[in-house]
Amino acid sequence: MEYCIVAGGPERYLPDLKAFHSKYVKWVGVDRGVFTLLQNNLEPEGAFGDFDSVSEHEWTMIKDRVKSVNTYQPEKDETDLELALNWVLTQNPHSIKIFGATGGRLDHFMGNVQLLMQQDLLASGIKCELIDIQNHLWIAKPGEHIVVEEASREYVSFVPITDSVEKLTLTGFKYPLKNRNIFRGSTLCISNELIQSSGTFSFTNGILMVIRSSDSAS
Repeated sequence: MEYCIVAGGPERYLPDLKAFHSKYVKWVGVDRGVFTLLQNNLEPEGAFGDFDSVSEHEWTMIKDRVKSVNTYQPEKDETDLELALNWVLTQNPHSIKIFGATGGRLDHFMGNVQLLMQQDLLASGIKCELIDIQNHLWIAKPGEHIVVEEASREYVSFVPITDSVEKLTLTGFKYPLKNRNIFRGSTLCISNELIQSSGTFSFTNGILMVIRSSDSAS
């Protein structure tokens, strides 16, 4: 089962959530993201947050329509999204998609990206993606990976998360690489593009952040 988490980021950055729905998807709402799901007629499997960003009317609707509502005090060690993600990991998902986690405050955005690098998540091998209307981001571990052409996100960037990423090889890209070591802080692999329907990237050591992007929302 795939779990899709909707956080409380600005709604203008959300793609069409219904396009990601199927009988194999379960939805989870975080804070105002719960109300966003209800507005889209998507029933959350669970709701998490301190709900300080919803109105009294919205809060009443959430309590009436969502069976499992987990409320927390605003003063806590984890963010609402981290609490939701930790719960999702206990459900043994085969993949996770996170929406509503970009835009607005940079500290929130950076914290949300950091969640993709949790040790438990990395160790599980579960693919966890952060998606908005213009960007698609995930973390890759050593090995060979396939990237398929997307008309709506033409740029592909590779950002080293560890001190170094060793023997990075890119094939099928406008700017190919062969066994190149890249280091954290380098912009060498920003804004690459596929030159065929699919390409591959591989590396032997380190962790990469992969970002698919477009110049404008579509």
